[in-house]
Amino acid sequence: MALLLAAPAAAQDGCRLCYSDVAAKPGERPLAIEIWTDLNFAKLALTGRSGGSAEVAAGSSDKRTSGELMDLGGTPITGRGRITGVPLREVRLDLPGQVEMTTPEGGRARLTGFTTDLPQRPTLNANGELEFSFGARLVIEGGRGGKFRGRIPISVDYN
Repeated sequence: MALLLAAPAAAQDGCRLCYSDVAAKPGERPLAIEIWTDLNFAKLALTGRSGGSAEVAAGSSDKRTSGELMDLGGTPITGRGRITGVPLREVRLDLPGQVEMTTPEGGRARLTGFTTDLPQRPTLNANGELEFSFGARLVIEGGRGGKFRGRIPISVDYN
């Protein structure tokens, strides 16, 4: 059985990736990101040695599996966060192309295909806030499962 958790780096250690532009205008509200829900694929099981994948889409509680990975139930959870900064400013959220994950026993997997529910041109609201969710695809190669963990570096900047 595999219980798969992926915590964004920002959620684990406070906001290390917050906007800190030394050239920012005086009085300009710094840009910050807060992750309050980690990405969780719920319960999965490997049924063979070839591996497989599971995908949780942003803004959805649906989970799709393929290969030799079986859904054992439980509710997958998309990652959720909030960006704060200067009201009505456009922002850019950057997610990695891939994140390596490991288990304490040495198992390996990776997260790929990150998605968000943000619009094409995300803009902070009149209060300077923007909430979002994110999902990804978990790829396990080989027949080794476990409690996978990884750090997802998420960054945000003004456009």
